[in-house]
Amino acid sequence: MIDQVRRRIRLNHYSRQTEKTYVFWIRYFILHMGKRHPGEMGAREVSEFLSYLATERNVAAATQNQALSALLFLYKQVLNIDLPWMDDMVRAKRPVRMPSVLTENEAQRLLAQLHGVNWLMASLLYGAGLRQAECLKLRVKEIDFAYRQLFIRDSKGNKDRVTMLPEAVVQPLQKHLGLVRELHNRDLAQGMGEVWLPHALSRKYPRGVTAPRPSAALSCRARSGSRARGRRPGTGHRGRSRYH
Repeated sequence: MIDQVRRRIRLNHYSRQTEKTYVFWIRYFILHMGKRHPGEMGAREVSEFLSYLATERNVAAATQNQALSALLFLYKQVLNIDLPWMDDMVRAKRPVRMPSVLTENEAQRLLAQLHGVNWLMASLLYGAGLRQAECLKLRVKEIDFAYRQLFIRDSKGNKDRVTMLPEAVVQPLQKHLGLVRELHNRDLAQGMGEVWLPHALSRKYPRGVTAPRPSAALSCRARSGSRARGRRPGTGHRGRSRYH
């Protein structure tokens, strides 16, 4: 069953992190229901499990929705079963919080305490309005120094957009990319320097895997086993970008 789930997730080109999360919740559901096959169960058991998470485990609403998404994927994409809407499910309560927005002076004071790559990434987040994941996935080809623009690809909702490149980060970013290219050339000389490409593009563009966009840390590919810098977006490797 789990192998079928993994195959379907990869056919849909979901991220590695989504695969790990969905497999975790599907296994949890099966174990909680006494190791019964999901095909023998339905909306009642799913509703019971999600209510258990809210009442007994006291999970957050986002966590309960994550488990719901995993089980809906299991039944619809793997078992070809449409679950009716579960009206009797106990919903976890969402906390009501006011958003925290920094003033211009507060943002400047915060940036003044950062240095190096940390300052560069924080400046892009604040000055270009990037989400954290967008900053971590940013590639060299998506930076247009001439027009002072950033091209954001496959963002939230699989949408693309163009945003501005702050003037204050232009020279530091160019300097950083020069250091990255030197590091990348050393990696290539040692037989490394590859990066992850989606949807079999590594076979279509064999030289694309050696594009100069490495991370500072060497890592092992989860599926291919090769050693390289940088990891596939969404694999849980937080805090390091391909420019880091």
